[in-house]
Amino acid sequence: MRFSINPEMATQEVQPNETLTNLKAESDTLKTKLEDERAKLHDVELHQVAEKVDGLGQFIMKTRRTLKGHGNKVLCMDWCKDKRRIVSSSQDGKVIVWDAFTTNKEHAVTMPCTWVMACAYAPSGCAVACGGLDNKCSVYPLSLDKNENLAAKKKSVAMHTNYLSACSFTNSDMQILTSSGDGTCALWDVESGQLLQSFHGHAADVLCLDLAPSETGNTFVSGGCDKKANVWDMRSGQCIQSFETHESDINSVRYYPSGDAFASGSDDATCRLYDLRADREVAIYSKESIIFGASSVDFSLSGRLLFGGYNDYTINVWDVLKGTRVSILFGHENRVSTLRLSPDGTAFCSGSWDHTLRIWA
Repeated sequence: MRFSINPEMATQEVQPNETLTNLKAESDTLKTKLEDERAKLHDVELHQVAEKVDGLGQFIMKTRRTLKGHGNKVLCMDWCKDKRRIVSSSQDGKVIVWDAFTTNKEHAVTMPCTWVMACAYAPSGCAVACGGLDNKCSVYPLSLDKNENLAAKKKSVAMHTNYLSACSFTNSDMQILTSSGDGTCALWDVESGQLLQSFHGHAADVLCLDLAPSETGNTFVSGGCDKKANVWDMRSGQCIQSFETHESDINSVRYYPSGDAFASGSDDATCRLYDLRADREVAIYSKESIIFGASSVDFSLSGRLLFGGYNDYTINVWDVLKGTRVSILFGHENRVSTLRLSPDGTAFCSGSWDHTLRIWA
């Protein structure tokens, strides 16, 4: 059987590169147009609007507890909803559940791999999830029996094709959201291990994620090595907003308590605030003297303070509205890798490469 070749088709086949170049040029023009439209709405800076707001005055926070027990860098931590327990994971392959008040260790699990980069507490407080260089997210149910072998009850839930960078339960123990070095995020069913939705849109490793705070919140934000922060719809799997103003990897993202904005911390030594309704960046938290990257960020319960953990061993506290630094906390002896406010807002916990966690209040 012979095909007659249409000369027009043949010429089209010859130049796929040209069409690619044209499309790229077209997408770049559209991008510029979008940026111009965004800029038109950009009429005033956040700190200008906040000029009349009172300053925060003297601000004193100290280390109230130090949790020692990891044999290597602490990489991640999360609070239990009971406002008392903490789960932490480390480069030593261990996942430890602590009582933050007494500093006692309640459970310890040794993972099959080192570099456990992600851990999360289930909303019920009855399980923890963790993973890292094993490319998996595993869930361990916790029981009251301190001597029970947790590893025997381990359930592998998520499988990625590269390291697990972050994980978070949704509003129930039944679903878990993960991000990975394979450039994707994914939503999984805990019971069956089934993939419910995958999220493609980052051009490099995804390093962090955070779920929108509302009960009905079906969105989450992720940040990665492509310098982008993307907001996703969990039901459709679509990226609904994207922000690209950082100059380096985004290490941490965290929603503002109202859910209308989020903050990010990056290797470019800045933290930034993005307003979702205005669809743009509204504040940059930086100083010339800060030259090391921000590894982790979180808001106070009111949203007025932004805590940032940095690679120069410090924690900077920013006034979100005025854009000024109100405090700098010293104590860790190596870079601060993770930082979370307690659920009742009375304290926050930081984890560091100095092998310890600290509770500040």
